[in-house]
Amino acid sequence: MRTPSDPSFEQQVADLRLYLLKFARMQLRNDAWAEDAVSETMLAAISRPQAFERRSQLKTWLVGILKHKIVDVLRHHQREISASGTTEDELADPLEDMAFHADGHYAENPADWGNPEQDLNNRQFFAILEACTDKLPAMQGRLFLMREWLELSSEEICKELSLTPTNLYVQLHRARLRLRECLELNWFARKSP
Repeated sequence: MRTPSDPSFEQQVADLRLYLLKFARMQLRNDAWAEDAVSETMLAAISRPQAFERRSQLKTWLVGILKHKIVDVLRHHQREISASGTTEDELADPLEDMAFHADGHYAENPADWGNPEQDLNNRQFFAILEACTDKLPAMQGRLFLMREWLELSSEEICKELSLTPTNLYVQLHRARLRLRECLELNWFARKSP
């Protein structure tokens, strides 16, 4: 078993750079800021390998460090967030693609999700959750990750992105609906007999 002091620890950290960069770019929408956050994360990990106590996977530990670096960057560059052009996918109403009746109720009952606690421990579930998150429209994905993964408060998100609380809640609701639909199709539905 490898220990953090092995020479390969640095290589393991380096191998996760692209994943960390993708995560940072999705949050920051600025390549230079994302590069800086990832570089600081990798430097922090490599300079103190003894801090990695193997209570989690290396990837999880690095993402935890990166989350703090991203929050620092967001606070430092408060009003300079760059936004990419709006895509057709962002403008489309996600509710049109979902199975709802005109009165807003589901056309079919949601799939039986079984025992969610047991499924949360499954690595495959997280791979599918990550893929579903990647499929979200850029703004919805960013807001969802800021709220749920970076654990920023609604007030902080609204201030950072100049959103009204109502707009934030609508976007988060739509993101959760899309994630639910994606998980039902790609994870929970496949477990049906």
